[in-house]
Amino acid sequence: MPKTPIEFIPSEGVDFGGVLFLLPILLTTGLLSYKNHYKSLSQGYYDLDVIIMTLAFMYLCRIKNPEQLKHVSPGEFGKLLGLDRVAETKKLREKIGEIVEQRQADKWNKELAQAWVKQEDTNIFYIDGHVKVYSGSKANLGKKHISRLKLCLPGMIEFWINNSEGMPYFVVTGEVNEKMQEMILSQILPKLLDEVSIAVSEESLAKDPEMPRFTFVFDREAYSPDFFNKLWKDYRVAVITYRKNVKDKWGESDFTMHKMEVEGNLVEMDLAEKQVEINDVPLREIRKKSDNGHQTSIITTNKKLGVLTLAAAMFARWTQENFFKYLRQEYDLDRITYYVVNKVDSDFQVVNPTYSKLTNQLKKIREMLSRRQAKLYQLINENISDSSDKTGKNFKKQSELKEELQQLEIKEEEHVRERKKQSYKIAIKDMEEKIRYNKLDIESRVSAK
Repeated sequence: MPKTPIEFIPSEGVDFGGVLFLLPILLTTGLLSYKNHYKSLSQGYYDLDVIIMTLAFMYLCRIKNPEQLKHVSPGEFGKLLGLDRVAETKKLREKIGEIVEQRQADKWNKELAQAWVKQEDTNIFYIDGHVKVYSGSKANLGKKHISRLKLCLPGMIEFWINNSEGMPYFVVTGEVNEKMQEMILSQILPKLLDEVSIAVSEESLAKDPEMPRFTFVFDREAYSPDFFNKLWKDYRVAVITYRKNVKDKWGESDFTMHKMEVEGNLVEMDLAEKQVEINDVPLREIRKKSDNGHQTSIITTNKKLGVLTLAAAMFARWTQENFFKYLRQEYDLDRITYYVVNKVDSDFQVVNPTYSKLTNQLKKIREMLSRRQAKLYQLINENISDSSDKTGKNFKKQSELKEELQQLEIKEEEHVRERKKQSYKIAIKDMEEKIRYNKLDIESRVSAK
């Protein structure tokens, strides 16, 4: 069947016509570079170019999935593409399926990320994790805490790498329950080194021992001075993040007012800097003093950037939070459905659920011990101060508490011994065997009853 010729005709009014003004921006960001990776689709009324432009215009019009096209006039939307009508939902799904089967998304994203980084001439990358809640039944996923919902739900963690304005370069998805530190070392860092970041010659790094290859900006999730030291010594990668457990306050005389222009607005910041050591790791600490006297502490291993640039880079991390909020609300990020269940490597190491369970039980026992010890201490003090207690009620309560404490201490020792027998991490195949064994054991007990 021949392709439908694209023809734009004069119209007095077209629904969503304003998105045509955004077409130059789409072309500038590299939309047409898909032609370097994707082949033409099977013969039909709608070719690859039309499908790609349809999807681009759909998102700009906040039509978040093909099913929502049913509520849009096909003729009116078709005029944006120079067609008599846009593809119906079923046909659009078929064409998207053909595109997906070519499996070129990673290569296309690699090309786009390289172009964006080169265009912006930056070596500062922002990293943050986003949990996508899973509501299906085919995959058995661990539960993650979702701060925006204040709940623990099954889901996958995506780690996004953005620029200082919140625009994304690429995203990597964790297989199970990987932490940010693990993902940086295993996936993000290799991808940046091999594919995306602007190359810095070894000669330049040797000439200037303080020059970083590039810099990561993230929140306290990946906080660890030893981890920062490893990134710098092994890869020459600097970090900027907030400092944990800040208890002291710097003097007023340490701070100096700095001014800088951010997006056309003059911003003033009261800043101070000191050299510190945490766990024998030398770091720069920058503090920003608010009007109410609160001091926000930032630490970094980057020795080249100025104090004002470092502070601005750290506080720009909020653009990434705004990016996630914007994509959830405007583009339905959390409802983009994955229809494929990937098989996880059976040798992949995860936290042993038995170890975690014993740790939680041990924590509860120790909390009970602390409460009873405090109560016993209170009773002993009351008995010393009040010598008129002739009934012995105080001594009776003390003896009861001592018995409870002895029992709890025995339980604590048993849990500690049991936990020592367990490995902190086990392979997924071992965990699956444990789950299967427990399930068979429960079924056999139920059938016996």
